Amino acid sequence: MTNEVPAVSAAIRILEALAAASPRAVSPGALAGELGLNRSTCYNILATLQRSGWVNNLGPRSGCTLGPSLLSLATSIGSVETTVAVAQEEIDSLSRQLGYVVFAARQESSGEYSVVAVSDPGRGIRVTVDVGDRFPFSAPALMQAFYAHRPFADFLAMTRTRTIEQFTEQTVTDVAELDKVFAVVRDQGYSTSVQQFDLSQGAVASPVFDRTGRPSLALGTLAFASDLDATKVHEVGPLLRATANTVTARSGGLVSASTDAVHQAS
Repeated sequence: MTNEVPAVSAAIRILEALAAASPRAVSPGALAGELGLNRSTCYNILATLQRSGWVNNLGPRSGCTLGPSLLSLATSIGSVETTVAVAQEEIDSLSRQLGYVVFAARQESSGEYSVVAVSDPGRGIRVTVDVGDRFPFSAPALMQAFYAHRPFADFLAMTRTRTIEQFTEQTVTDVAELDKVFAVVRDQGYSTSVQQFDLSQGAVASPVFDRTGRPSLALGTLAFASDLDATKVHEVGPLLRATANTVTARSGGLVSASTDAVHQAS
């Protein structure tokens, strides 16, 4: 029998405690006390996990949550495959109803969003998307759909190493303004982007939640801005939100009722 490595064992217990508390942040001191760890040891392990992206430190007053790299790793196995299969069924129906391409995307550890499922109505001149296509971190509709439902500190942490690109004159790039946009997205359940990513395009996106209440995918639709304009996005938005909620329910996910509280606590 191999000997247990204390530091590895402690790291596993820390991650299990953070997972049990998710999406609530836990302070290092509380973790040390709960797990019976030396405070210095606990801080050092958390610092190592943070450097790897497995833990996200939201600051001394907020505490720690599971980090984006670990969440990306976890959601890339098993459960997401099931969710993607469910999403494909649901977006096929919605795409036929809308007449627009509808897709599902997940966020990678790089911050980009990769398309994992697509349904194309296959008629007329239209905007198209293919499985494997990638959108940049700050693609407005997708960024807002994912980060409106996560602690704002998670978003701020990402912006320290990634640029919020000014794709067009319509793109919202100011962090304070984006905080307000995220609040609107949370309230209505979907994000909108008209000529913010491309002057010729309009987009809507809505999150699919995993069993912890965190966004695991975003469903999106793209069309020409002349079709998906500032009025039409709010007709399409509720339909996309309903589809995303159906995918969440069918895949065993949970829409967290405490999203606003988590956001404000950050």
